[in-house]
Order: sequence, then C-alpha cells, then structure tokens
Amino acid sequence: MALVLDGKALAKKIEANLFERVSALKEKTGRTPILATILVGDDGASATYVRMKGNACRRVGMESIKIELPQTTTTQELLAEIEKLNQNPDVHGILLQHPVPEQIDERACFDAILLNKDVDGVTCLGFGRMAMGEHAYGSATPAGIMTILQESGIEIAGKHAVVVGRSAILGKPMAMMLLQANATVTICHSRTQNLAEFVKHADIIVGAVGKAELIKKEWIKQGAVVVDAGFHPRENGGVGDIELNGIEAIASAYTPVPGGVGPMTITTLIRQTVEAAEKALA
Repeated sequence: MALVLDGKALAKKIEANLFERVSALKEKTGRTPILATILVGDDGASATYVRMKGNACRRVGMESIKIELPQTTTTQELLAEIEKLNQNPDVHGILLQHPVPEQIDERACFDAILLNKDVDGVTCLGFGRMAMGEHAYGSATPAGIMTILQESGIEIAGKHAVVVGRSAILGKPMAMMLLQANATVTICHSRTQNLAEFVKHADIIVGAVGKAELIKKEWIKQGAVVVDAGFHPRENGGVGDIELNGIEAIASAYTPVPGGVGPMTITTLIRQTVEAAEKALA
C-alpha cells in the first residue's frame, strides 16, 4: 500500500515546534517575530491565501502586518511600501502575494525585498544563492516539498526526479533543490514533446505545471514517488496536476490533493520567518 505523504499532519507537528521557538524568543528578547504581507488588488483567491498565512502566524504566536493596496497601485508605489518594510526593524519577513495587477513590474518588486527578509524565496539573489549551495530562504512550496520527502524518509540521492513545470517560484527552484540533494533531475514543461516518455522513467515525479491532471496515471512507473504541487478547485473539492484517482495502486508514496503540499507551503513560510527573526534578534 502506498504511503500517504500527509502534509497537513506534518505541518501541525512543525507548527508545534515553531510555537516553542517563538515563545523562547519572546522570553529571551521581549520581541515577537513579525511577517508583513502585501496584497495588491482584489483577487479573491489571493486574499484567502493571505488570510490563511495570517492565521498560521497567530497559531505559532507570531504577529502579522497586513498591507492592502488598491488595484490601481503603480510599481513605484509598491516599491515604496516594500522599502518601508525593509527599513522597519520589527519586520522579519516580507511576503508579496502573487500575482500582482498587470501594470506592476512584479519581478522588480520581488527583487526589492531584502535578502534577509525574503522568507518566501522569491528574489533572484535568493534563488542564485540557493542554486549555488549558499544560505538563502528557499521558495516556500519547493522547500516544503523537500521537507515532506526528507521527513518521510524518501530516498532522493541517486534517484531520477522529473519536475514538470519551470516557473520561477516552483519548477526551477524545485529542480535545483532536488539536484542539491543528489538526485538526477529532468525538467519538463507544458511544451515538452512526448512528456509521457520522460514521466515513465521518474523515480520521483513532481507535478508543478499548473494544468489540471496534465500528467496521466498510466505514465507513472510502479513504485514511483508522486508529488502533486497543483491545485484546481472543483465542485467536489479539487484536483492537482497529476491524475491521482487510483494512484495508491501504482505509487510507493504520494501527496494527496488537497492536504499534501499546500499546508507545507504556508508552514515553510512561517518557519523561515521564525528563522529570520532568530537571526535578527540573536
């Protein structure tokens, strides 16, 4: 029977540890770790994600500052808000919720976040340092996936990992993190020809392409580890990027959707903010 990689249960366990770390930090320094979230515009899903992140802060005893800016915000106005947070010594982590309205240069705004406050792992500098094996906070979703694999005892070294997706905050950093863990990595995407041929050789398959059930169950080899980082809402809950119905008969381990990767994304963001606060207040 396939091992269910339960991100929800792991997130709860990590949060309990973070609560203790935050309590110790408050006792020692009299200060509380703070995550600042910036939401630009009126995207409903983004507002929900920001609210979930604020709730996670409260669960571990942290505080969050919520900045909401109108849909009409310019790049310069957003950069000015980020700079204020960079200069605020009480703020230990900054999260700019993606996506921002189209008139804003999102990359310029991500890269304006100071490296030591880039707890969501979105800056070019952070990505470059991570890829070179230097210290930086990893992109939250791939870093969360690595935690799931490592905590579940999944062997990564020497395995062939296939990452389907190449986004700057998921597919690319995921591939680099697996490479750092000594996997042999193939990166595919929505335009890869004969995608099935690549998938069927994967010991570890990561669906991170943002297309509902693009990766078919019959492509996956017996005993593979299946990680689905996608989520597409449906009337009965939702599906991921991989066809998971009946996957327990094929995979040796898999992340369910929902309840697999999602909870670990938020917990990773919170954990990295606690780390940033510990460094800043040491």
